[in-house]
Amino acid sequence: MADMMKVVLSTQAAAAHWGEGALLSFNDDQVLIHLDLARQEQDALRAIQRAGRRLESTGIKRVKLAGEAWDLERRYAFAQGFYAAKGVRELDLGEQSVSDARELDALIKASRWVREVTNGCPEEIYPMSLAESALLLIRGLAGDEVTARITAGEALREAGHIGIWSVGRGSEREPVLLELDYNPTGDRNAPVVAALVGKGITFDSGGYSMKSSDNMLPMKSDMGGAAMVTGALALAISRGLKHRVKLILCCAENLVSGHAFKLGDILTYKNGISVEIQNTDAEGRLVLADGLMAASDSGAAYILDAATLTGAAKTALGRDYNAVFALDETEQQRALAAARAEHEKAWALPLEPWHVGQLTSAFADLGNVASAEGTAGATTAAAFLSRFVRDEGKGWVHLDLAAAYQKSGNDLWATGAKGHGLRTIARWLQEVTI
Repeated sequence: MADMMKVVLSTQAAAAHWGEGALLSFNDDQVLIHLDLARQEQDALRAIQRAGRRLESTGIKRVKLAGEAWDLERRYAFAQGFYAAKGVRELDLGEQSVSDARELDALIKASRWVREVTNGCPEEIYPMSLAESALLLIRGLAGDEVTARITAGEALREAGHIGIWSVGRGSEREPVLLELDYNPTGDRNAPVVAALVGKGITFDSGGYSMKSSDNMLPMKSDMGGAAMVTGALALAISRGLKHRVKLILCCAENLVSGHAFKLGDILTYKNGISVEIQNTDAEGRLVLADGLMAASDSGAAYILDAATLTGAAKTALGRDYNAVFALDETEQQRALAAARAEHEKAWALPLEPWHVGQLTSAFADLGNVASAEGTAGATTAAAFLSRFVRDEGKGWVHLDLAAAYQKSGNDLWATGAKGHGLRTIARWLQEVTI
């Protein structure tokens, strides 16, 4: 087998024959990444990730990071770029301190799990398999500190989880609610400090409000929120998380059949709120409502939900930033600070109590979409969710994961899941206190 290609960081410009401002140059079994000394470190990380993406795209599959200039963040940036959904790659991260190696191993394992499960074929990643995979991941890290309850199929309706049951009832594969309890305290009466809620739509056809083929093709990724919060909890546990956390995954396939939910249906939730279905392709908020009520019932002081929820968030922010919503400004700022600390991109979008008034229905308390001209789709989706958390949204933050998936690859990311948001949620989780 051929030796590994060594990858070295350099602050010297590439020789002229490699082109003006060249990012890469090659010398026998060595490739140099040329960094501009004038760059801020954040720009340097992007350049390193770009180099990793470019090397992978050229067909180089076995590399070793060499030299003194690599630190933890630079190694991780390269690893993020040196990835693709198919094929085998080998990456030797080079000599590191014990603490850096431990953190980098946790980062890469969590992010790779998120990317691989999100990229998985929807025939293999379905509601029950997603719940079981998440449980297996967390139990593998925390063992007896984890207990879980899975509610599936008709048992969801009987338990009052009307959103998950309704969205998933059109599929032959039953919808699932996973309620996982991570309790490292050893005290069964310990307070639940935080709850994570994830949208786990393992395939989204749009239902009777059907998507076009082009828009439906990447919809195996609509469980990206469930994958993201699971990976974030895994990362936080690997970092030494010591407080009790609930993980709640709302899993279903949104398909068309003779038993699928329909436009004009009215769902009445456990909290008494009735919702008219005005668009079956706005299903994520319907399943998250059940998860948010379960999170509120757990007594968690802090609640974070994550979802690939709206195209409007991508329209507003593109594929680089996740959108952050909250009625609690302190929580919104804490989530944004967590993103900055972890070198991830997030941006605050507006949410006010009066936005709920834009979700009107002549037949129910709420419509599941806003139909008036000029309404902000990502904001009204967040407003819908706000009706299902307690204390008027105190301690709650919602992430619309615009940056979680790349429909087409670019110079930073391979086609598919990115894991962008994983570190933000893990940091947010580590820093909550009661």
